[in-house]
Amino acid sequence: MSWSKRRERLRGSLAGRAALGAASLAYGAGVLARRALYGVGALKRRRLDARVVCIGNLTAGGTGKTPAVLLAAETLRQRGHEVAILSRGYGRRASKKEVTVLIDGRHADWRACGDEPWMIHQSLQGLGVPVLVCPDRAKAGGLAVEAYGSKVLILDDGFQHWRLHRDLDIVLISARDPFGGGRLLPAGDLREPISALRRAHMIVITHADRVPAEELAALRARLESMRPGVPILESAHRADHLLDARADRRLPAEHLSGRAAVALSAIGDPLQFEASLEGLGVKLAQRWRYPDHHAFSERELRSAESLRGGLPLVTTMKDFVRFPDSWESVLTGEVYVLGVKLDILRGRNAWIDGLDRLAREAASA
Repeated sequence: MSWSKRRERLRGSLAGRAALGAASLAYGAGVLARRALYGVGALKRRRLDARVVCIGNLTAGGTGKTPAVLLAAETLRQRGHEVAILSRGYGRRASKKEVTVLIDGRHADWRACGDEPWMIHQSLQGLGVPVLVCPDRAKAGGLAVEAYGSKVLILDDGFQHWRLHRDLDIVLISARDPFGGGRLLPAGDLREPISALRRAHMIVITHADRVPAEELAALRARLESMRPGVPILESAHRADHLLDARADRRLPAEHLSGRAAVALSAIGDPLQFEASLEGLGVKLAQRWRYPDHHAFSERELRSAESLRGGLPLVTTMKDFVRFPDSWESVLTGEVYVLGVKLDILRGRNAWIDGLDRLAREAASA
């Protein structure tokens, strides 16, 4: 049973709600204590000889950080800046002290680095952007500076990572669920109190196209009151292309328009993935959803194969990474991977100028 289902079951009883509430209080106390230790200098933050851009959020999953990390890296590389990406590597099979490096021309198994870093690396092929994976992001960042001459470091999902000093904190807020139910984990989905937004240097509202205009305006007004003077951008996740997994070739995103297909995913926000497919004119006959970061087994793919009725199967890049090596012999017919990009709808100049200014400061330092 997934955590979300267990939590819903707990919410159904008074004792369960009390347990969740107590756990949230304990979690919150731990978050505040850790923040205080860094605030008084008992725990030290490390500065590196590079500028650090943090892309993170307040809630657990669902804001679309990975496309934002990709867009930041592409924006900086298009302007000639030397950039590297630092990732924790959730679920990777490697020593916590080991730094795994993904770079053009070097092969690595996704299990050694985690699904998201591997996906980032694959999406940035040819741009010369190293992806360094280690829970100790300061150690990984130091290696990026020394070995690859990186001037700007993108800290993936690092808003709650205090050890590494950063120069620009970009916080993503989903328009569909901006504050995780207003409660800290595990009762809600907040990683920190909402007041943590005071640390943000830029706020990006994601999925801005998925809510009514008046709801978006109200969220924007609230954010402006909480963080006056800080750029507040609006964005949407757009389908960019379909990858024919069997032929390893890119096709137009509308390739399946007007056809029936099945969707298979194990991500934080499967509804967004499915809505993207429907927006492309795909008629979803089946939707299979697994917990975030789930590693698919051959048995699970066989089950999907037996039920899909010969229809095209569409998954995400993050999920395709976690398919077993035998997937081609299990899944017959058409298998596609949906490629997604982040599109800045409002505030694009603020995005470009903010990143470019930081990179130019790094180059002149």
